[in-house]
Amino acid sequence: MDQLEKAQIFARLHVPGDPLVLYNIWDAGSARAIADAGANAVATGSWSVAAAQGYPDGEALPLDLLVAIVERIVAAVDLPVTIDFEGAYAEAPEQAAANVGRLIDAGAIGINFEDQVVGGEGLYPVDAQADRIGAIRRRAGDLPLFINARTDLFLREPDPAAHAALVPEAIARAAAYAQAGASGFFVPGLVDAGLIGRVCEACSLPVNVMRLQAAPVVRDLASLGVARISHGPGPYRSAVAELTKQARAALTWR
Repeated sequence: MDQLEKAQIFARLHVPGDPLVLYNIWDAGSARAIADAGANAVATGSWSVAAAQGYPDGEALPLDLLVAIVERIVAAVDLPVTIDFEGAYAEAPEQAAANVGRLIDAGAIGINFEDQVVGGEGLYPVDAQADRIGAIRRRAGDLPLFINARTDLFLREPDPAAHAALVPEAIARAAAYAQAGASGFFVPGLVDAGLIGRVCEACSLPVNVMRLQAAPVVRDLASLGVARISHGPGPYRSAVAELTKQARAALTWR
């Protein structure tokens, strides 16, 4: 399956009410494991990829190393591969687009692209983030790159009781990002069923929710109109916890 076909298949997997479930991976080996489990696509989580290489999250992982990891993942599985690319390692739209181009050249067919200022304060203004998305869309050219536009509004507000007041801004950002060329809208940190339903109803893009412990179960998220469910760093943390458990047992045999 070529890159164009993978991109087309990946887009079609985003169905409100019948969501694409992504159990996030961090390297070629974990990608193969997820593929063997029956996944339709594989998706990295930036926290997990960085942690697996001994780096913190927040674009601390060198870009050249990330590109090499993407190449290995793409070579390991014959599935669509989407990359959590944080803020694309750049502020300026054209540089962000150039960096995304490196992932496209490595075989990726999708990205997560967030609106927080990585290493800075707050979120990009809506117009500025829309310009960044537009530049990436132009760089993708004929490839229907799935730009999963992530807003960090809810992750940055730790009090779920305050999330209702943020929903109007989230909906406005979704509309602007869609106009700029985004393919999906990601709202990590939002866990209230009623608010998730409001976003799904108001948003023209397929909505992606992160499966946090406090979030509704998959069946309920589907009923709300969610089109994509991610697991973030959870799979990596579970895998490492199990490795630690087994290693402790092996090392304390006496």
